[in-house]
Amino acid sequence: MKDLVGKTAFITGAASGIGLGIATALAQAGAKVMLCDLREDAARTAAEHLRHTNADVDSVRADVSLKSELEAAAEATLARFGKVHMVINNAGVGGGGRWTDNNWNWVLGVNLMSVIWGFELFIPLLESHGEGGQIVSTASISGLVAGGGSPPYDVSKYGVVALSEALRPSLARRGIGVSVLCPGYVRTNFARLARAYVPQRISAAAAPQQSQDSLHRLVSAAELESINDTIARVDNGIDPLHVGELVREGIENDWPYIFTDTEFESAIEARFAEIRRGFDRIRSRTPTVSRRDDPTT
Repeated sequence: MKDLVGKTAFITGAASGIGLGIATALAQAGAKVMLCDLREDAARTAAEHLRHTNADVDSVRADVSLKSELEAAAEATLARFGKVHMVINNAGVGGGGRWTDNNWNWVLGVNLMSVIWGFELFIPLLESHGEGGQIVSTASISGLVAGGGSPPYDVSKYGVVALSEALRPSLARRGIGVSVLCPGYVRTNFARLARAYVPQRISAAAAPQQSQDSLHRLVSAAELESINDTIARVDNGIDPLHVGELVREGIENDWPYIFTDTEFESAIEARFAEIRRGFDRIRSRTPTVSRRDDPTT
């Protein structure tokens, strides 16, 4: 999508942070933008601010962990702009590391299921006008190398990467590009919101039994410390407006992966080196049954 002028973008988690950075960059490139966020007032304020730059923008409220609300937001976007060309599945939560069913359901619902539904609901809309399109989903560096501080978060972000990789080839044949954004530390209020919400999640997710296994206790004890460390690093992170410009460029050139910096490149290389060593160990062994003689093949 080389020319974004007049094209329409739908962005979740767009009231602040990375989402607003992307919205700003696309609006500056001449795109129409629908800002979608759970925080209705914040989304409305962000839209009003962008309109001062003569951008054609609007806002809609949705809890993206609920498919019906995301579907209603898609319908509102069509009613307002007529078409959708770009879908930015950006909404996300941290969730901390607490190992409870409630926390797993919450993090996977927002971070992964909303992306799955974003593809499901918007692919027909992108195909309908025949003008091409792009779907960008925000994962994380933690979608390529697990940070370890929050297993639910890591699992959700690995899922976003896998989904994007799986759908990219087939959607390319249908005129739709697929990109996955894997940011490092970006200067947003993401971690601070997570810290403020942790006590509520812990209270809501209190287990009916008093005894908890050692893994549950270990993860829970480290939760706030991990979030505070993340906040310190986020405060010195990348400007979300710069991330927005990278996403704009990624859309224009159909990048499969969009990174924000090279800080974690060595960690990712180390992970793939371990994978390679796993293959090397097997390569030196002779199979007990050759594929040709295996009666199951």
